[in-house]
Amino acid sequence: MVFFGDSITDLWKLDASFPGKGYINRGIGGQTSEQLLLRFRPDVVNLKPAVAMILGGTNDIAGNTGPMTPEQTAGNFASMAELARVHGIRVVLGSLTPVHHASVMAMRHYVLRPLQRILALNQWLRGYCAGQGLVYADYFSAMADERGQLRRELADDGLHPNAAGYAVMTPVAQAAIEKALGEANGE
Repeated sequence: MVFFGDSITDLWKLDASFPGKGYINRGIGGQTSEQLLLRFRPDVVNLKPAVAMILGGTNDIAGNTGPMTPEQTAGNFASMAELARVHGIRVVLGSLTPVHHASVMAMRHYVLRPLQRILALNQWLRGYCAGQGLVYADYFSAMADERGQLRRELADDGLHPNAAGYAVMTPVAQAAIEKALGEANGE
């Protein structure tokens, strides 16, 4: 099992969240889906995992490497999923997590990641998973408040989950992994 993505993956202490599982973390902070696609072969395919949990896209919306269209982001996710499928790797696509603006530090993340763009990408990810027989891990619904913002207690900086945030994400991820493994075994 490889967790693959940006800083939200990079900061996830997998050994603590999934004790004894031996999950591999291949997150790199700040990366966009374009950068993820470039390193998908060495960081996922070459490791030959049964399942790849792909979590990214928030930095696409923020424009970390320049403006990106929703179509470019979608194409990058589709390419990663296709590469995985060709190599017999089950795919879980994680939803983007919400953001909040409850502090001065959080405001920058919030301004760069409009809720409507997060919701639109999550809608595409969910639909793509349904159409391609992939598993969708809905972190957003588990972490959002009634306004669609990240619950304040789940991230200090408004974007990156803290220990409480990862505690909410862990069962969502584990259920998605089990579903992907079950589908691989014909269950």
